[in-house]
Amino acid sequence: MAAAFDKRRIWGWYFFDWASQPFLTLMLSFIFAPYFATVVGDAVHAQELWGAGLAVSGITIAVLAPILGAVADTAGRRMPWIVFFSALYVLGSASLWYAVPGADSVLFILIAFGIGMIGMEFATIFTNALLPGLAPSTETGRISGSGFAFGYWGGVLSLAVMLVFFAENESGRTLAGLAPAFGLDPAMREGTRFVGPFTALWYVVFMVPFFLWVKEPRTIAPATARLSLRAALLDLWQSLRGILGRRSLMAWLGGSMFYRDALNGMYAFGGIYAAGILDWSVTQIGTFGVVGAVTAAVASWLGGRADRRWGPKPVIVTCCLLLIGVGILLVGMNRHSLFGVALPPGSPLPDVIFYICGAMIGGAGGALQSASRTMMVRHTDPARPTEAFGLYALSGKATAFLAPALIGVVTFATGSQQWGVSPLIGLFLVGLVLLVWVKPDGDPRAWSSSSP
Repeated sequence: MAAAFDKRRIWGWYFFDWASQPFLTLMLSFIFAPYFATVVGDAVHAQELWGAGLAVSGITIAVLAPILGAVADTAGRRMPWIVFFSALYVLGSASLWYAVPGADSVLFILIAFGIGMIGMEFATIFTNALLPGLAPSTETGRISGSGFAFGYWGGVLSLAVMLVFFAENESGRTLAGLAPAFGLDPAMREGTRFVGPFTALWYVVFMVPFFLWVKEPRTIAPATARLSLRAALLDLWQSLRGILGRRSLMAWLGGSMFYRDALNGMYAFGGIYAAGILDWSVTQIGTFGVVGAVTAAVASWLGGRADRRWGPKPVIVTCCLLLIGVGILLVGMNRHSLFGVALPPGSPLPDVIFYICGAMIGGAGGALQSASRTMMVRHTDPARPTEAFGLYALSGKATAFLAPALIGVVTFATGSQQWGVSPLIGLFLVGLVLLVWVKPDGDPRAWSSSSP
């Protein structure tokens, strides 16, 4: 049965992307991650620790995602889970106000950030599971792309507010030349540390439309459905067994596992790379983030239209190829040379190239995530969408430790941040190879045959 087209409900769903995007833009990429490098004091060691912290969070998400998804589908409720994990998001983010300069706070920082990240990822799983019921399947690609685009505009605005009013540079002033707002002490990096409470507050305010306008369908589960871990695990086991022999679904989960891991690696280490290789300040990295977020918003919207016309698979392949090119540029560039060719002292070319890389990461990354969400819908049993997106999260997190771990290991082995990001190229390539066996329209018949 075709999904009803309720514009207000769709806009409410968009607001989750708007509310949660600052965690990715401000915390994971452009404000807090580079600040973490200054807390540790050594950029190479910071990259190693950051990779380890993200790996632990990723393993936690990978283990729990399909189980909780199956539990939610069996019980027939998703909103309570969204509320619970939203609370973790807010708690973890707000706690980073206490990430004071000095290596003594490193463990606390990694734990608090991990709590916030786990909350954000799980809230996303349960929210994505609502996508198939928002509108007819012919509109899924457009809605997914528009949601990502709307979210990225939220990221742009939140980043602009942080750069103009809060995040201080070496002079103790913001990008606009102002003292940090509310009398925050630049010597204690309070303007930059405010990114944690700011991200939490942003989420709380902008999730209001989501909770007001997005209601779960009353027919989502039988009235007799109850929270049963045993029944949920049995259903999950049947679904996992059913995946065997479904080549398109297996190839899709495997391919997306590798290329999403590589993309997350670019997001997570881009700011640390800029701080260590190019010696950029927080405000420079923030400006880089604005460029990436703007291109991501535009590309996600365009990608959604391309997805509706040609399907998600061509969009995914094109984006992976672009991001491989970015990875090659990152490995071949530093402040003093480009692919071994020496640059004149003070040359702005590395900065220009890195801004271009930021635009490509933002644009291709945004369209890639949007099209991937659509492709998952094409492989999803309408009766068990949360379980399906839980498996999708599992595939995205089963090797989530891989990119951070490989970056940490290669960085340690080579003593070079440049070569440290080289494993990302290989992960994108593996993902592309596996996409050869993915059917453009998925295999919904196979999913239906496994429905309880």
